[in-house]
Amino acid sequence: DVYTRQPPSQSPHHDFAFNTLAVRNQVRYSRPAVPLEPGRMAETEILARLTLAVTGMHGADPSAVDDLVIGQTLGKAVQEPHSPVHGRDPEELAAQLAGESGPERRLDLMLRLGPYGDGFGAHPEGLGLERLLAHPHGIDLGPLRPRLPQPLKTRSGKIELLPQPIADDLPRLRRAAAERPTGLVLVGRRHLRSNNSWMHNVPALTGGTNRCTVQVHPEDAERLGLRDGEPVRVKGAGGEVTAPAEVTDGVRRGVVSIPHGWGHDRPGTRLSHASTDPGVNVNQLLDGSLLDPLSGNAVLNGVPVELSPLG
Repeated sequence: DVYTRQPPSQSPHHDFAFNTLAVRNQVRYSRPAVPLEPGRMAETEILARLTLAVTGMHGADPSAVDDLVIGQTLGKAVQEPHSPVHGRDPEELAAQLAGESGPERRLDLMLRLGPYGDGFGAHPEGLGLERLLAHPHGIDLGPLRPRLPQPLKTRSGKIELLPQPIADDLPRLRRAAAERPTGLVLVGRRHLRSNNSWMHNVPALTGGTNRCTVQVHPEDAERLGLRDGEPVRVKGAGGEVTAPAEVTDGVRRGVVSIPHGWGHDRPGTRLSHASTDPGVNVNQLLDGSLLDPLSGNAVLNGVPVELSPLG
């Protein structure tokens, strides 16, 4: 499948995400160590084709996305009074970009216009793609620098600890805290040895307490006729699943818990060891109708469910 994501050895890499957690400024870029197989698309090309499809340009050359981003970015930069390229010709700047591909040219653009960039010649010692390629082990840019309040995008220019939409929703929170559901509600959980579902495919990390069980309080278990270790049917608005009961006072009365990330018997799952103890996919209990009114996100915890012995 040409749309399958290629392994890291076949991908270029410039870190954007984890550098936000770094304790020191540094920068590095790595080209792919292994070429792509014939017929396989680079991940950047896949994303470009998807972008073209959702913008009504399906079938256009993927390079159109790179050209559009470069053109728009330079068009804004030359109009910004504090930009190092203020007043210059965007086409002349685009012709200076280095790189073997559109994504590399875009990276060169971001580096050169960034806070450590060469500003297309305004700061000759600054960064650009060519300088990164000449330093394959990276470049140390020194200690971290304070950035506040520059990253803040709030209207007040301050860190708003209690935005007005959340303040307006506090009465609903107070009501929810005071009300006690009449039935059972489902919450998730995460085991130390299964922070990610692929860990279920590592034999040394499975077994023991790392199991997909329905945790239920002893009083609820007695009331419902559930016994520890025996199968229990869990029914929600979207469907039902069956998993072993785990009677424990680790959950409060009225609450049941099933870990997320299981259900390795679902079609398309290719985890050979995990499939021997597949567990259940808790998402099957949801119908997608419960949404958080503030964010619009799906509600995944505190979901009403019904429990009964399988027999």
